[in-house]
Amino acid sequence: MRVVRSPEELALAPRAAAIGTFDGVHLGHRQVLETVCSLSLTSTVVTFDPHPRTVLGHPVELLTTLQRRLELLEELGFDEVVVVPFDLEFAKTPPEAFAERYLTAVGVEVVVAGEGFRFGHRRAGDLELLESLGLDVRPIPQLEGISSSAIRELVEVGELERAARMLGRPPEVEGTVVGGDARGETLGFPTANIRPEPELLVPARGIYAGAALGHRAAISIGVNPHYGGDEQRIEAFLLDYEGDLYGRRLVVELWRRLRDERAFEDDAALVAQIARDVEETRAAEPPV
Repeated sequence: MRVVRSPEELALAPRAAAIGTFDGVHLGHRQVLETVCSLSLTSTVVTFDPHPRTVLGHPVELLTTLQRRLELLEELGFDEVVVVPFDLEFAKTPPEAFAERYLTAVGVEVVVAGEGFRFGHRRAGDLELLESLGLDVRPIPQLEGISSSAIRELVEVGELERAARMLGRPPEVEGTVVGGDARGETLGFPTANIRPEPELLVPARGIYAGAALGHRAAISIGVNPHYGGDEQRIEAFLLDYEGDLYGRRLVVELWRRLRDERAFEDDAALVAQIARDVEETRAAEPPV
């Protein structure tokens, strides 16, 4: 899949396109995206980074980083993605000018979009405008109740199974493995201390079962109250994994919330509980 930052990098060719931020690439998005990929034209996504709402003063905690979004789009089979740098100046672009530069000028013939799709300055553009410009517009009915906002609300409170049914896959946390205090190794459960990407939503504090790098993982999200911590951390113990993860990007699936985090009477009680968490993780199944 080719990724460009400007439509001028693309040669003129017959294309089918989807336009949007597509945070999470959830099942509602996939109805649109899979339709584009099913057509016998070059399949193209026009997407935005950073999230337009954040630029316009309404910060959004994202479900996916741009890198992860691109990976998910590639898995769907897209030929190319145009990543549009979104800033306040770009937000002033009239819809007609946007359609000319990003669609008709590169040969887009078909646009697939949700029925309520809007674009351009003050969201003044709609599907009727695209049709008036000679484009073949394929409206897709929206899946009731499924949206990135609804999924964020569920992940934020730890309702992973419901979020997964909307995403079509388990929710994830993503970040770089950094050095920690090595307590997990001392206790017999060495963990990867994950520094999440700053724009991402971090789920509710607690202990989770999930997976990373093809291994089941017991994951702690919180401040480690047993040791009097006050800094939020994400730590993952990858079952049956051997190797050095420092400096590596890690995408961790969250399957099920096992329990709240809490302090224990001593380290022996903590180790016993972690062992139970690990056994629950071995028995857990992905939510979709």
